[in-house]
Amino acid sequence: MSRTHRLFQMMQTLRRLPPPVTATQLSGEMHMSERTIYRDIDALRSMGAVIDGEAGFGYTLIEDAALPPLGFEDDELEALVLGLRDVAVIGDPALAKAARSALAKIKARVPPRQAHRLQHAVLDAHRFVKMPKIEIDVSLLRAATWDEVSVTFDYCDRQGAETVRQVDPLGLVYLDKTNVLMAWCHLRKDFRTFRLDRMRKLERTDHSFRPRRVPMLREHLEIIRCQIEESAIDRKTSD
Repeated sequence: MSRTHRLFQMMQTLRRLPPPVTATQLSGEMHMSERTIYRDIDALRSMGAVIDGEAGFGYTLIEDAALPPLGFEDDELEALVLGLRDVAVIGDPALAKAARSALAKIKARVPPRQAHRLQHAVLDAHRFVKMPKIEIDVSLLRAATWDEVSVTFDYCDRQGAETVRQVDPLGLVYLDKTNVLMAWCHLRKDFRTFRLDRMRKLERTDHSFRPRRVPMLREHLEIIRCQIEESAIDRKTSD
């Protein structure tokens, strides 16, 4: 592998893996020594890439505006088109608008042949089941999740019982028939999942739970994974 190709592959790996990416991870992904990883990180920085972090803590790619623009393989472009068109269908108004804007920007930046391919993509996204109406400002909820501050809202469960909740928002999940919030509920003192269409009067608080969002989300997802596995085992046993 040439040095130029190796540096390019490292940039791709830093983009793909969740930050911070350790030298050990990069070494395993790229099949080279950690000493070479450290040298290549220094080389990328000297070329203009802004890479935060250091040995022992991991690295985060912040920006690389000084490097040549990243091109897309045809399949990568198709994946982007499909994903953004699906977001335009299922996302809240602000997110849907952002998806359409992103598509337009991609079309303007790629070579003419790929712009034509994007304009006439063979993949598209449609949802024939109408999503429940969401009355809260989802962009406010997304911002609170990123900022790691609690929110309050009125909630109506499936039995029709109404409660006022304060939660630490951990992440939003877009399902085939509804959209849900994964959160830590202060009322129940446990992880809970809330349907966005059952939430009313969403308000942001001044209560910060930083920097616990990511580990809490991982724990919540692990609990869900274990529940799914247990449910699958129970079904096999009953069969």
